[in-house]
Amino acid sequence: MKKIVLFALLGIVLASCQANMAQKETKSTALVSQLSDNQLMDKVQSDALKYFWDYAEPNSLLGRERYHEDNIYPDNDKHVVTTGGSGFGLATILVGVERGFIPRKEAVKRLTTMMNFLEKADRFHGAWSHWINGETGKVVPFGRKDNGGDLVESAFLTSGILMVREYFKDGNAEEKALAKKCDELWKGIEWNWYTKGGQKVLYWHWSPNYGWEMNFPLEGYNECLITYILAASSPTHSIDAETFYKGWTRNGTYLTDKTKYGLPLYVKHNYSEEYGGPLFWAHYSYIGLDPRGLSDKLIKNYFDLNKNQVLIDYKYCVENPKKWNGYGENYWGLTASYTRNDDGGVGYTAHQPTEDRGVITPTAALSSFPYSPKESMDFLRFIYTQKPQFIGSAGPFDATSIHYNNWFTPRYLAIDQGTIAPMIENYRTGFLWKLFMNAPEIKEGLKKLDFKSEKYNIK
Repeated sequence: MKKIVLFALLGIVLASCQANMAQKETKSTALVSQLSDNQLMDKVQSDALKYFWDYAEPNSLLGRERYHEDNIYPDNDKHVVTTGGSGFGLATILVGVERGFIPRKEAVKRLTTMMNFLEKADRFHGAWSHWINGETGKVVPFGRKDNGGDLVESAFLTSGILMVREYFKDGNAEEKALAKKCDELWKGIEWNWYTKGGQKVLYWHWSPNYGWEMNFPLEGYNECLITYILAASSPTHSIDAETFYKGWTRNGTYLTDKTKYGLPLYVKHNYSEEYGGPLFWAHYSYIGLDPRGLSDKLIKNYFDLNKNQVLIDYKYCVENPKKWNGYGENYWGLTASYTRNDDGGVGYTAHQPTEDRGVITPTAALSSFPYSPKESMDFLRFIYTQKPQFIGSAGPFDATSIHYNNWFTPRYLAIDQGTIAPMIENYRTGFLWKLFMNAPEIKEGLKKLDFKSEKYNIK
């Protein structure tokens, strides 16, 4: 009898707690619903910043590969730093300073710690590895043969380092010292060495144990454009224009006249020539590289290229040929992220129209603000006001699915969370684009490759 009474009381307490939680959630949702578009953008930007500010790896203060609110980690990797994601994190911190989310002085102190760590961390002809142990600075292999330099991840990191340099180079003594450290790190990368003995193409990996066995040439079109831009811009270890046009553009053969939904694709997206690839291809290289009015000898306008890829993804989700519940004008966006496996577990895949599992990744739409402001805002307002369960302590969770009974994984990845605040800021003010594009070496590198941009007087 006592047990029955006890269980009854526990049931009442549990029901009361659930009711209180529901009331709090409803109240919070109501408050968010009252936010203006600008206030809502502020909120998601400041939320995403928490990933790199509150949940940074504690020794290096760089971005951890992942942060799991369910506290389940593979291989105990809480101290694994990701170089590319940390580059996006640097840009996110600059947005935080510019928006007043974090104090400038504290940011300078943190950024100095990060640069000191990177200076002492393992490097391979100047490039960093994909993963680094945040406590020791030693390589954490991304794969058995992937235990050396990762030029693409280093490019994403370097893009952030250059923006930090540009932001603080005319500041006080401490800020100028930080900018000097950034400059030294940038100049230490041997971009031309990654042509594997002078071939007219860049290679992604080199290992001190396995040499060039990974054998992954950087050929377009995918997320790697920024690697060529930085390599051509290097004042110390540069590549020539021929390497860009022979390597990246495959001698110009990466062009296409295909369209989808009436929108020209312009280039053959690797592995996805019909629709365009996962949406991170329109984000990673363009944290600093401003595509607006940007052209080269083959592409008339990089903004149109990216905008069309995003709108094709959007139109595919609205068309919803696989009939997933929830897909539509307010809930769209396919890119690489965690995913829901067939057994209900959590996996990882590069979601795109040709690899559509009914999983929507919030960073896809949110980081596309420059290209699809209305569609991205519709998504932002929907997910914050109608799907609060998809929102965690650092903003929208990495992967979600209305179709599978509002499934989500309470986890974050640096490379996904790190593009949200920067790309939204580029839409709002062009802040990071201005920093990167006005760097003297970048202007010279773009000119070398026959890029043009009236906005930045690059002719």
